[in-house]
Amino acid sequence: MPHQPTIELKVLDPRLEAWGMPAYQSDMAAAIDLRAAIDAPLAIEAGSPAVLVPSGLSLFIRDPFVAAMILPRSGLGHKQGLVLGNSTGLIDADYLGPILVSVWNRNAAGTAPIAIQPGDRIAQMMFVPVVRPRFEVVAEFSTETARGAGGFGSTGGK
Repeated sequence: MPHQPTIELKVLDPRLEAWGMPAYQSDMAAAIDLRAAIDAPLAIEAGSPAVLVPSGLSLFIRDPFVAAMILPRSGLGHKQGLVLGNSTGLIDADYLGPILVSVWNRNAAGTAPIAIQPGDRIAQMMFVPVVRPRFEVVAEFSTETARGAGGFGSTGGK
């Protein structure tokens, strides 16, 4: 049986009920779509600073071992150039404020703006487990590994 924590969802924009409440779009979907709860079309100019777009909802996750991640919708990023301004958003279990989506038009300056309409699906939110380790401060690590401190390409490019 899958772990299904109860997460409280507060509707901040009643239009979500007409547009579609957050839901998984297929039986095996990993994330729910977030909509643009805006009052008028929004043009995101290429190369302009990121814009915060309200999703019309807030959450109370409550469980410190669960978090939500805001991710781009792959089709919007690949086909249109609409990506998240912060790459990935993180919603902690104790955050109660509105879920805002930072969006950015990654297309080249001078290209057409990306238009977001009220109710458009602009991002997705996935719930993930959180591991909260206990740290043990040491002068030396308890064992060596073959890789050691090698990083940034140390294991080869191919």
